[in-house]
Amino acid sequence: MKQFFRFTVAFLFFALTLGSNAAFAHADHGKPQFGGVIAEAGNVEFEIVARDGRIVVHASAHGAPVAMAGATGKLTVLASGTKSEIELKSAGDNRLAGDGALPAKAKLLLTVQMPGGKTAQARAVAR
Repeated sequence: MKQFFRFTVAFLFFALTLGSNAAFAHADHGKPQFGGVIAEAGNVEFEIVARDGRIVVHASAHGAPVAMAGATGKLTVLASGTKSEIELKSAGDNRLAGDGALPAKAKLLLTVQMPGGKTAQARAVAR
């Protein structure tokens, strides 16, 4: 009987902690890691960062970097009734980069031609 009780307690402990790992894995989901804004497309999360006249887009999926070698993209910026487009090119590892600035409260449409040929679109609002 003691062994059955131990087995039951161990099983319950395992069952209860199984779901907590998923919660910890997604603790940073939707939170900027580089000071930018988050835009999601499917399971890929893009963080759009604007600094010193340069736009850098970091790509990740469930916290793991997504390779952007060979990827291209375009960031459409809508602000104050004007539309501008910023071309983005692979900048190593999980990044795309291009020259441009983001006005505060601008609406952003990110279109990325992924290395595998799929197109991802994500929307965000600049801070």
